[in-house]
Amino acid sequence: MPWIQLRVTTTEKKAEQVSDMLMSWGAQAVTFLDAQDTPIYEPMPGEVIYWANTVVMGLFDAEHPMQKVIAQLESTALFKEGVSYKLEQLEDKDWEREWMDNFHPIKFGERLWVCPSWRPIPDPTAVNVMLDPGLAFGTGTHPTTALCMQWLDAHISHGQTVVDFGCGSGILGIAALKLGASRVIGVDIDPQAIMASRANAERNDVLNQIELYLPKDQPQLQADVVVANILAGPLAELSSIISAYVKPGGLLALSGILQSQAQSVIDSYAAEFTFDPIAEQEEWVRLSARKNA
Repeated sequence: MPWIQLRVTTTEKKAEQVSDMLMSWGAQAVTFLDAQDTPIYEPMPGEVIYWANTVVMGLFDAEHPMQKVIAQLESTALFKEGVSYKLEQLEDKDWEREWMDNFHPIKFGERLWVCPSWRPIPDPTAVNVMLDPGLAFGTGTHPTTALCMQWLDAHISHGQTVVDFGCGSGILGIAALKLGASRVIGVDIDPQAIMASRANAERNDVLNQIELYLPKDQPQLQADVVVANILAGPLAELSSIISAYVKPGGLLALSGILQSQAQSVIDSYAAEFTFDPIAEQEEWVRLSARKNA
């Protein structure tokens, strides 16, 4: 089915209002995009955050009377206040196939691959994690996940206990088990993430080695390795909780951190940890350290 896309550029204060208008005028879906490529931090549960300059993108059936929609938009007070728009014709294509074609097997380090289920496995003798994009963040395509996967490939050894703090899709914990860890504890604030991690663990035949908890249920223990791929703010705020999971002499990897935030996160852990050189990919970094004995 062919589609028409209406892109409305507005401010964060007016984004929700524009979205409501587009839906009321017949949009089949509405998406929010950043108009200026500005990093945005993960909201707390129930919180919605928009960019200072936000593009609200409404998707309409190609047969929809767009002249009427444009006339309604131009008659609003928002348009008179400077809201701009652009109308685009989208090519008629198989969007599900297009989406699937964007995901390919990805290699991390020397031995670790992440493979979507609809693609052939490039190296059956390698350590292969089968993972499809889904509800929870973490497929290996984002630099923060990639940095953690590379680190796990280099540092996981047989028999280790690993804590995946903010487990999301479960990709890091599953990779650790595939690389030789014997036990993984995954913690996340989002029940959907727990569900996604459980489903992915079952798909990779490691469900009996992974334990998944919401924060209120998380156990008290000390692990050989702790990895937390969340964001700089929560990493700093939760440093005492995350640090407590690492046994003396144990390893810690932190990601989801912009280059400009690295030192503030290091400062939150420096009393207990000795840090390695910072690893960078694009504008993101990974911090790794060993807990002082």
